[in-house]
Amino acid sequence: MPLDTSVLFQPLTIGSMQLANRIAMAPMTRSFADGGIPDERHAAYYGARAAGEVGLIITEGTVVSRPASRNESGIPFFHGSALAPWAKVAEAVHAEGGAIAPQIWHVGAVASGRSDGWMPDAPMESPSGLIAPERPVGVAMSDEDVADTIAAFAAAAADARRLGFDAVEVHGAHGYLVDQFFWDGTNLRNGAYGGASLPERSRFAAELVAAIRAAVGPDFPLILRVSQWKQQMYEVRLAPSPDEVAAWLCPLVEAGVDVLHCSQRRFWEPEFPELDGEQGLNFAGWAKKLTGARTISVGSVGLNGDFFGSFAGQNCAPAALDGLINRMERDEFDMIAVGRALLTDPDWAAKVRAGRMDDLLPFDTAHLAVFA
Repeated sequence: MPLDTSVLFQPLTIGSMQLANRIAMAPMTRSFADGGIPDERHAAYYGARAAGEVGLIITEGTVVSRPASRNESGIPFFHGSALAPWAKVAEAVHAEGGAIAPQIWHVGAVASGRSDGWMPDAPMESPSGLIAPERPVGVAMSDEDVADTIAAFAAAAADARRLGFDAVEVHGAHGYLVDQFFWDGTNLRNGAYGGASLPERSRFAAELVAAIRAAVGPDFPLILRVSQWKQQMYEVRLAPSPDEVAAWLCPLVEAGVDVLHCSQRRFWEPEFPELDGEQGLNFAGWAKKLTGARTISVGSVGLNGDFFGSFAGQNCAPAALDGLINRMERDEFDMIAVGRALLTDPDWAAKVRAGRMDDLLPFDTAHLAVFA
């Protein structure tokens, strides 16, 4: 009997944003913006995924107006002369019936893994001048730097609304700047933006969220991407219990987050199996249960290998979607974000809706170097 995927294709309204279905395109760094400026390739790339029936496009990370906010020359800006081209990207997605949110970003102290020799014009900045515990990189931010960074995020979010985007996502995961404030391994600050507890170290993010909410108004959806793991240390867990997850995330929702985009390496893995077993709630499921916010789950959706393997040159075959459907049907989370499968196959969502599972394409790592 064919798999019933109809739960993925139910409409969803979040604030002023109306989505045709529950499938999002996960943000994926592509580094094809020459001089930081997107071009017609970006409009075609995202428009193709919207034409393939992805409900919400979340763009690659786009950086706010701060010195050293990016760590590669091809990462796009979301300020200045980059804004008009981004408006054309939004128009292309809307023309295909999709919705779109830019992911706004600051890399903090995370240097690029590429070896092309490009360096930012200013020292990298972070809460305490650390990329990981006892690993200094760049400079520690002053309180004035912190205030200016919060203002830069708020300005970018306001620009997203002005340009016609449907929502905005803040990158608060994976060991980048916002996450470096969360992590006790990289935030050794005294005073307002540091502290021994995760809620204390979350003040930067809470103020950033509140500033964005003030800038965009009450109905424009604000998504926050969060993760337990860090690229610097995969085994890190910011919140090792549900009570600690609640203490971390509830204040951020109260500050103005509408949607928590909960990143894990494999979406099917339970966050706290010691509490609810091997089929228990994943990270997005716990976040929804504890905060009441909408959540997006993500992590190796539709493929039989995770993204770390892909970066090591491993190709992946399509994987069954039964587990995803089961979790969606029990309302564990509200949306699912698809990453690498959409790099290979812009029509992935349309094929799933039509039951064309045999037509889903395998992921080839060669697609990481192609922008199409």
